[in-house]
Amino acid sequence: MFENRHLLTAAAMLCALASALPAQAAGGDDYPTRPVRLLVPNPPGGGSDAVARIVAQKLGERMQQQFVVDNRAGGGGIIANETVARANPDGYTLLLAFIGPVAISPALTKVSYDSLKDFAPVALVAAGQYMLVLHPSVPAKSLKDFVAYAKANPGRINYASAGNGSPLHLAAELFKARAGVNMVHVPYKGGGPATAAILAGEVQAVFGSLTSVVPQIKAGKLTPIGVTGANRSTLAPEYPTIAELGYPGFEMTSWYGVLLPAKSPQMVTAKLNAGINEALASKDVIDNLKRQGLDGTGGTPEVFAAHIRSELAKWAKVVKDAGIKAD
Repeated sequence: MFENRHLLTAAAMLCALASALPAQAAGGDDYPTRPVRLLVPNPPGGGSDAVARIVAQKLGERMQQQFVVDNRAGGGGIIANETVARANPDGYTLLLAFIGPVAISPALTKVSYDSLKDFAPVALVAAGQYMLVLHPSVPAKSLKDFVAYAKANPGRINYASAGNGSPLHLAAELFKARAGVNMVHVPYKGGGPATAAILAGEVQAVFGSLTSVVPQIKAGKLTPIGVTGANRSTLAPEYPTIAELGYPGFEMTSWYGVLLPAKSPQMVTAKLNAGINEALASKDVIDNLKRQGLDGTGGTPEVFAAHIRSELAKWAKVVKDAGIKAD
């Protein structure tokens, strides 16, 4: 009986060891040994989906394993974030992180994840700028003239956004605070309807994506004022930044990155980071991102972590100061 008890104990220990091996192997040099899921917080066809498929294809080629794009739309992107935050930290569940659910939603509503504690940053992937544009009915051709006009007509300028709490909304509220102007928010259901609204003259201003507004500017249908990045966009370098036009430090970019669940193996993070940075250096990825109106970013996990911390603090203040509430 004594020997049987020892045999049973030894068998139990071997079973426990065997069950732990997959998690340990995840951090080994052979990672990945099976398909990896990349969760996207939006439905197929959008910007996040496009970025995810570019990343998944390149990581799959480099690591000789399938990276499967898994669209988990819902809750303004919160569902995908919650799923990854609770996932096994074995390297086989990734998140295509987007500014909204990572940096803005925590200030707007109660979420079940902590953007700093529940994820392991891998790398920033890409960022897209917005541009402040006006309907031609507004008698202003420069940022200086527009601010003067807005101050002389408080509350008479309506601006469109892609919805309450969207990046387009936050960009405008940040600008209102910095410029000291009073504009009225008119939310629409997406960036496309917001652009359509200004073209129709329903609103007088919008912070629109470069891909949506630049063609309309060139057609003479919208007046360009300034872009929202820290530096001029490589996609449209002829347009100055709002920062260089008199508001230093003004910046709003719609960014994407890759996150793992917290406590994921460092070897996994390092291999994924190397793969992403290598992909971002390739001409086909650069060209594919530009077609989406994006510039590749890249960098270390530490750079991405610092960026998330900064964005959380920045947008929490904008949300609080503007009194923005979730729908």
